Amino acid sequence: MSGTLNKVMLIGHLGDEVKMHYFDDKNCVGRFPLATNETYTNKTTNERVSNTEWHNIVVRNKAAEICEKYLTKGDKVYIEGRIKTRKWTDDKGMERYSTEIQCTDFTFLTNKNEQQSQQPSVPTTNIQTQQTEQKSVLPDEDDNLPF
Repeated sequence: MSGTLNKVMLIGHLGDEVKMHYFDDKNCVGRFPLATNETYTNKTTNERVSNTEWHNIVVRNKAAEICEKYLTKGDKVYIEGRIKTRKWTDDKGMERYSTEIQCTDFTFLTNKNEQQSQQPSVPTTNIQTQQTEQKSVLPDEDDNLPF
């Protein structure tokens, strides 16, 4: 196989509110941190260990506006996209790098109707960027599957 693939699928919780940046040509970019957790039991100490990995999510235009409107800190979301590394020079002249997830699809997983908050409820349909078809998300781990 000679092709390549740059695809990321994440399910995690927002670490902060969506930060928006608007441009003169009516385009916009939304950015937010997403936390994913790995939990396992240390075999030598029998202690539960939890590791959190942080991802910088970037979403554009209409999708960014939807995220800003409906997502809040702590919400669970499914993100699909690709990895992009940016390089820039900081104020001190040092070269810096940043790795981001350029979001192409997303699905809200937090049910606002069940949450105890004063925020308006989110529509119950999944919202995805620039596609009308909905993609299924993996079933919960509690499902009794025969395999």
